Amino acid sequence: MDISYEDWLLRAHALRHPTGHHIDGREEVPGGTQGKADFAVVSPRDGKELTRVADAGEAEVDLAVAAARRAFDHGPWPRLAPAERGRILLGFADLIEERRADLALTVTLEVGKPISDAYGIELRALVHTFRYYGGLADKLTDEAPHTAPDALALVTREPAGVVGAVVPWNFPLTLAGWKIAPALAAGCTVVLKPSELSPLSALLLGRLGTEAGLPDGVLNVVAGDGPTAGRALGLHPGVDVLAFTGSTAVGRHFLRYAADSNLKRVWLELGGKSPHIVLPDAPDLEQAAATAAWGIFFNQGEMCTAPSRLLVHSSVADRVVDAVVQRAQALKVGDPLDPATEMGALAGEAHLAKVLGHIGTGLAQGARLRTGGVRLHEETGGTYLAPTVFDRVGRDARLAREEIFGPVLSVFTFDTVDEAVELANDTEYGLAAGLWTSNLSTAHQVSRRLRAGTVWVNCYEEGDLTVPFGGMKQSGNGRDKSAHALEKYTELKTTWIQL
Repeated sequence: MDISYEDWLLRAHALRHPTGHHIDGREEVPGGTQGKADFAVVSPRDGKELTRVADAGEAEVDLAVAAARRAFDHGPWPRLAPAERGRILLGFADLIEERRADLALTVTLEVGKPISDAYGIELRALVHTFRYYGGLADKLTDEAPHTAPDALALVTREPAGVVGAVVPWNFPLTLAGWKIAPALAAGCTVVLKPSELSPLSALLLGRLGTEAGLPDGVLNVVAGDGPTAGRALGLHPGVDVLAFTGSTAVGRHFLRYAADSNLKRVWLELGGKSPHIVLPDAPDLEQAAATAAWGIFFNQGEMCTAPSRLLVHSSVADRVVDAVVQRAQALKVGDPLDPATEMGALAGEAHLAKVLGHIGTGLAQGARLRTGGVRLHEETGGTYLAPTVFDRVGRDARLAREEIFGPVLSVFTFDTVDEAVELANDTEYGLAAGLWTSNLSTAHQVSRRLRAGTVWVNCYEEGDLTVPFGGMKQSGNGRDKSAHALEKYTELKTTWIQL
């Protein structure tokens, strides 16, 4: 990325944000319902208002679902040759690449993510996602099982219908892409509801989809909060599939909405309290410590997969934890528009207060604070927090049990592999886990015993679009990424023909 800090500041000043919902291929600013015409989008970078966005109520969600329903029932998208759908998605990816700087800047301004991460990681992932599913669109095959000689059986995979996608603010475009791209590749139409903290990048993405050639109504974006717009989408009888990424508590609401409406299929990618296990035979303890620090402080710790529980063998604990603390103290925390910034702002005052509350509770429950735990740069108006490390954390403490969703690491020690596995699995979540060992047998055996959707060995957060992502237990169901994601947005139909 060759754009300087000064240039990013100039671009931020000149950027004009969308303010209306994107419904049926055009901008809609209908004025909201329940007396809420619009709402402010505030940048956690400096606490200043970026713009005001139309606030969706039930009426706006109805408009968006009706547009998606028409596009699915009567429009060309589900009936296009899969190769043609793929061609449009590939064009969509090219257009995202062309507008990469504007999209990355929008993400940074609305959620506080460092611009180097928004441009180099978030937007790269979004482009790759649309290119992957654009290329996959015409690679799906149907089945013709061998049956009796006087019959022909066909098993076809058909688009599931209208998809409601509700995504959070921590990776507003990456996670939207993980829902939108496979749904569109399968022939579905989509109503996307981004977080009210990060609507701007999603609204811009919706406009780019229309510009790329998506027929009207195929991709709609409505801005609004969860209790109103999210609830309306979850309860809507015109939605066939609901895909959600967010907290476990809100995931439960969507299951209730489905039960109270049309029993729509609900796919959930929820919270995590991921363990990161370091055995004494790790191939490189310094690298293990560096990865542990990167994993919890990347994206300000606002990741469902963040390795927030570091489990270290007691024989190497001092060495590893000291190295993690040193790296935490060396991180550059500051203006997310500065390409040199390594950790930006948390996603707003309310979220910062919540994380600080967890830190206060951790101290009250007897954990030892090794570094951090305090707000930084308050004079800027932004919501910055020092990278934080606790050790001597009790197994039943809130630091050990609850998802904090911030740059807060809790350290635990163990003496045997069995103890490490038992400690790692002692959580209601099962999204991800990490393991460091030089023993191939240990790597296989421990990975099989860990109750997590993804296990990284001698690394963390590695992978690409070819592998599925999702959780076990209260971390959700179904899978994003890979060809398996298409299973969420398709239905199997059997046709039996008597010959």
